[in-house]
Amino acid sequence: MLNEEKIRIMTGIAMFEKKAGRDILPASRYFKSDYVGGRMIRSFIFYTFSSMLCLALWVLYQMEDIMSTMDVTALLASAKHVALFYAGGLLVYLAVTYWIYSRRYERASKGMKIYQAKLRRLEKKYEAPSVQGENEEERRV
Repeated sequence: MLNEEKIRIMTGIAMFEKKAGRDILPASRYFKSDYVGGRMIRSFIFYTFSSMLCLALWVLYQMEDIMSTMDVTALLASAKHVALFYAGGLLVYLAVTYWIYSRRYERASKGMKIYQAKLRRLEKKYEAPSVQGENEEERRV
């Protein structure tokens, strides 16, 4: 005979896995510092790559002006401005990355607690009939 309560719980678990599973399960495999740190390293690499692409495009666009000037002090000053712009943007980008992934980890840990509570509830539903069945067998003897 089908137990409607078990079916409801299993359906709720399956829906929870489908909706929140892709966000919760990857975060639950790590400690918070490892999860956020890994995402910050990825962000650093992507930001650096994007910055280098933008710098290369800018240099190609300004090639005529750069070649006509060819003043070492001006080029060094420009390199200093580019480095400061890169460092400032990187700090802001990493701060935003830290904030976003810290919040995602916190949400994922709360979601994992809900998921585990649902699994415990389902496990209790499976254990309850077996305990009752054992008590009835003991009474008969």
